[in-house]
Amino acid sequence: MRIDIITIFPEIFTPLFSSILKRARNKGLIEINIINLRDFTTDKHKTVDDMPYGGGPGMVMKVEPFYKAVKSIKDNYPNAKTILMCPKGNAFTQKCAADLSKEGHLIFICGHYEEIDERARQLLADMEISIGDYVLTGGELPAMVVVDAVGRLLPGVIETASLENESFSDNLLDYPHYTRPEEFLNLKIPEVLKSGNHEKIRQWRRKERVKKTYTLRPDLLKEADLTDEDLKFLEGIKQEE
Repeated sequence: MRIDIITIFPEIFTPLFSSILKRARNKGLIEINIINLRDFTTDKHKTVDDMPYGGGPGMVMKVEPFYKAVKSIKDNYPNAKTILMCPKGNAFTQKCAADLSKEGHLIFICGHYEEIDERARQLLADMEISIGDYVLTGGELPAMVVVDAVGRLLPGVIETASLENESFSDNLLDYPHYTRPEEFLNLKIPEVLKSGNHEKIRQWRRKERVKKTYTLRPDLLKEADLTDEDLKFLEGIKQEE
């Protein structure tokens, strides 16, 4: 997968070149390019924003640099999908990450300041994504969140088995994980995990996923594919409350 990120702050994106994504890049599984929006301006000050028509606070990012930046990419890669990171966009979910991981090329537009010119949205954005109901100083951090979530789902980046029971993969949260030591500050790992009985461990992990989801994110259970055994277990939890 190729990813191009258009921003006025290229230095922010250092985390994308470390850890798991760094290994993915070294394997040739993902290519990440950071593109400086100011390279597509025409004045000596490399201006990317201006005062808003109609008045109001803040500065609005200009349409022309964004248009030129995206066009410079799409002239060579016309099938690339362009994503605008925006608080008004559709909520980012694990399903969205999985869908995007099937694309071959993604372009991220990172706005800043008050807003971007509406015409950039109309002309360039194939989709708009928000990572939550709050506002940040720009689209750079949200873009990194999406790239990380998408990149780790690419084939070969992470072992497939590690992705199977992750939180949100099937609208259930992940089960608790433990490693050595067996006891720490009087807290012991569950005995079943030392039993060597893989079926009992599987059952315990499934119940823990259902219980944790019910406790922390009950809204997810509406879309979860629960078995009869899961429903029976849930009823037992509710009766104990």
